[in-house]
Amino acid sequence: MEDNLIDLVAKYKGDDDKCRKYFESLKWPEGVKCPRCGSDKISHLYKEKKFECDSCRYQFSVTAGTIFHDSHLPLWKWLIAVYLMVESKKGISALQLKRTLKIAYKTAWYLCHRIRKAIEEIPNKPKLDGIVEVDETYVGGKYDPRRKREKYEKQPVIGILKRGGNFEARKIRTASKKILIGIVNDRVAKGSNVMTDELPAYKSLINTFNHEKVNHSMEEWVRGNIHNNGVENAWSLFKRSIIGSYHQISAKHMDAYLDEFEWRFNNRENPYLFRDTIIKLLNAPKMEFKELVGKSA
Repeated sequence: MEDNLIDLVAKYKGDDDKCRKYFESLKWPEGVKCPRCGSDKISHLYKEKKFECDSCRYQFSVTAGTIFHDSHLPLWKWLIAVYLMVESKKGISALQLKRTLKIAYKTAWYLCHRIRKAIEEIPNKPKLDGIVEVDETYVGGKYDPRRKREKYEKQPVIGILKRGGNFEARKIRTASKKILIGIVNDRVAKGSNVMTDELPAYKSLINTFNHEKVNHSMEEWVRGNIHNNGVENAWSLFKRSIIGSYHQISAKHMDAYLDEFEWRFNNRENPYLFRDTIIKLLNAPKMEFKELVGKSA
């Protein structure tokens, strides 16, 4: 079992050298290797906190070119931030992280989004198969009590869950038949058993999948093995994280929050979630602040 938060603080607080050794053990479990030529003939430049390859003379560090690159934040604070983000069931806001780590809000916001970027799932993932639950929903928006309606439109999103397996989610422009069916065809293996609600847009799924649906408008939630309760429960948890932690999420950064939620949800039974997240960060490319704020909605 991994360390808890108290152990992490006691072990690494104020000691970046110890943090670097921990990172090195995760990035190079079989010994340090040159990222340029792959040689294991390496010299340690202790004063510069770098390594030098004896073969090609390339100098590098454990954080060079990673999400940690050029960060002025102490590495032990990175460890605490990662732990709080992945081990908190509903996540943690940049504002709360600012207070906890005693850092500027901009630093906390940038920190959170760099971590989210690092834990993005890899492209070209295998398609989901078996019994797959699909559900679209809407998140965000602000309520106008004078008009008794949403002041700003909510963001449509789609979630796909392999029963007993992984959950995937993404924002969509609109919950139209073309978009919903296109995403299901793209992410679900042909011939799988697909469970949805009664939304008419899903009707043509029967042409490609074994499609079953439950009629929520008629108060039907489960019919034998036919339901989409798993994906609805995932959405319920995500919405509670918005209410309880983030309070509001912009459409511009919606996919980043969905990536974080996917990673945490899909690793909910993983006893080494913190370690595996640090490994992802050590293998993710650096991201500049302008890349985050410059993303289009």
